[in-house]
Amino acid sequence: MVKKYIVELTADEEKQLLDLTRRGKTSARKLKRAQILLLADEGKIDETICEGLQVGLATVERVRKRFVLEGLEAALNERPRPGGQRKLGVKGEAVLATLAESEPPEGHRRWTMKLLAKRLVELKVVESISDETVRKALKKSASSPG
Repeated sequence: MVKKYIVELTADEEKQLLDLTRRGKTSARKLKRAQILLLADEGKIDETICEGLQVGLATVERVRKRFVLEGLEAALNERPRPGGQRKLGVKGEAVLATLAESEPPEGHRRWTMKLLAKRLVELKVVESISDETVRKALKKSASSPG
């Protein structure tokens, strides 16, 4: 099978990868990617690289592709992961902090995380929120309920 993405390292790139693999202070993923590129440059086929480094075929193909299309740095480093959207923005956190310092609802001696979460929904600050998210937001802002 003819490979679409052929890895051909320059002397500088090869030196950089060899230095990276010898340094010892590199993340395991980055080290594997460097090893994949070095073996691919030697002309090893993907299946041999997979067996030798104990990585999946898709990983080898993805590293090859990123190297050819985007360069060495892109092939070695992870792309940023977006993560989930925050439930509470700056304004929501301000409302929560104010609420936590206010008098608790009638019939309660103090605010609980569940009560705060329920109140944030009632005030339409958020559509829904868990008591754990409320706890983390309060801990981050160093506020504590009543």
